[in-house]
Amino acid sequence: MKKIIWEGAEWDFLLEIVGRSVIMFILILVILRLSGKKGVRQLTLFEVAIILSLGSAAGDPMFQEELPVIYAFVVLFSVIIIYKFITWLSSKSVFINKILEGEAMVVVRDGMFDLKHEHDGDFSKMEFFSELRNQSVEHLGQVRMALLEIDGSMSILFYPEDEVKYGLPLFPDDYKKVESFQLYDFHACMYCGFIEQLHDRESKCPRCRHTEWSKAINTKRN
Repeated sequence: MKKIIWEGAEWDFLLEIVGRSVIMFILILVILRLSGKKGVRQLTLFEVAIILSLGSAAGDPMFQEELPVIYAFVVLFSVIIIYKFITWLSSKSVFINKILEGEAMVVVRDGMFDLKHEHDGDFSKMEFFSELRNQSVEHLGQVRMALLEIDGSMSILFYPEDEVKYGLPLFPDDYKKVESFQLYDFHACMYCGFIEQLHDRESKCPRCRHTEWSKAINTKRN
């Protein structure tokens, strides 16, 4: 344990590490302010890559005695100049913007999950359920459209109260497979949110061909 923790450490260099760390921390804060972003929630994948690059450039000079801090200054300011240039380029070209930042993804359309993204690797309905619940959405019948923005936030357009329809419930107490039900009651496909008045307990969803149904609800928004 002694060998792992402190054996071979140069005690005089410890204070220098503290000083280097303080300098690099302040420098990173300055660089992040220059980037113009106000919070992690606003970061795109491209900007996350920039942050990782900054962290890598700042980390080594904090504890490697042979690396002068000036090297990190050069790297960090070079990265921020590249970032500003690419950001400017992105603002001039829709094509480059899509490559760097991606596009907003439609999650819900007309009270049902949008099936165009069902095979996307990052498409997780449970995550969307959580995000929609956080915005006080009880069921999909309340939602006209929901977009997953490129920064990970959710934008939602709601139906007016008098247009709310039956929808797939999002809370665990209601989102469960129906084992026995009254024929012709409104039910929601648990996979895509399609609403059907069932006449057969083994009915396949005409939209996605799945066979699991939950009882649909049409409560208004509070």
